[in-house]
Amino acid sequence: MGNFDFSVVVRSWPFLLEGLRLSAVLTLVAMAGGLVLGLMLALARLSRYRTLATLATLYVNGFRAVPLVLVIFWFYFLVPLVLGQSVGALPSALIAFTLFEAAYYSEIIRAGLQAVPRGQWQAAAAAGLRPAQTLRFVVLPQALRHMLPLLLTQAVVLFQDTSLVYVISLRDFMTSAGIVANRDNRLVEVYMFAALVYFILCVSASTAAHFLDKRWRRT
Repeated sequence: MGNFDFSVVVRSWPFLLEGLRLSAVLTLVAMAGGLVLGLMLALARLSRYRTLATLATLYVNGFRAVPLVLVIFWFYFLVPLVLGQSVGALPSALIAFTLFEAAYYSEIIRAGLQAVPRGQWQAAAAAGLRPAQTLRFVVLPQALRHMLPLLLTQAVVLFQDTSLVYVISLRDFMTSAGIVANRDNRLVEVYMFAALVYFILCVSASTAAHFLDKRWRRT
């Protein structure tokens, strides 16, 4: 341990912080976009219109059947071809992450909606609420209690997956750590620090998810 030089982390912190910011942006944007699109997919899968439900099912199963790194490659190369111009690595990554995460969030949301008894829909309809109002004011608040722990867990997985953007030359936190480690020949110190950051962030979110799940199950 006497040969360790952790000052490399202090000297390179601004550089590492930029990578951490990119990982955070990817996580937050993919979560927000994935939740919105995931809700629409979940409602489509629960729809009484068979064609709509089938299309949503194909979307979800299709994205869940391929690795995320392949989806990133697809959109990095296909989006410029479709648009006829370059859009850059970051927009391509944001699109890929959002569409990919939507498939997983839709299943979480669908399970949460199905956990709410049908009687809640019927009672709301009897009270004169329209379907959209029932979903917003009655069903979703109850479903959120079932969904939130799983949503937080998926957010942890998403944050870890942001390290895959190195394949399209984006500099996320893990890529930044690798650059610093090889530049200063301090692989052990830098990678130990990176592991510590991932550990603190992911364990904190996982602990919050477990706490909410345990608390609401008692309730």
